Amino acid sequence: MKYLLMIYGNQEKWSSIKPEDWPSEIAKQDAYNRKYAATGELLAAYGLADAVAAKQVTRKDGAPVVSDGPYLETKEYMASFCFIDVESEERAYELAAEMPWADINPTEVWPVLHEFAPDM
Repeated sequence: MKYLLMIYGNQEKWSSIKPEDWPSEIAKQDAYNRKYAATGELLAAYGLADAVAAKQVTRKDGAPVVSDGPYLETKEYMASFCFIDVESEERAYELAAEMPWADINPTEVWPVLHEFAPDM
């Protein structure tokens, strides 16, 4: 069963981390990623840019219209996400709970209902 793990953040949280602590915090996430990539459960993990870099795209007369984003006005935003493939829903919850910042930063677990994997 495949799941999307959505990890949220906000500028206040990121600013509370001392600059000298960032390398060790990133190392914790890298260790998590390597651990579950090795088991075959982690298919992909991506960290996203700050919300100020996001854009909203719509279409007008067949052409893209790009404006500042994100669309939703919120303090929290999706900071990173992972795709996992695990044996059960319970296992997905276990992997979410093992995220390095799970004690202070919740992870949403979304079942993947449809998949398109192009031949590459």
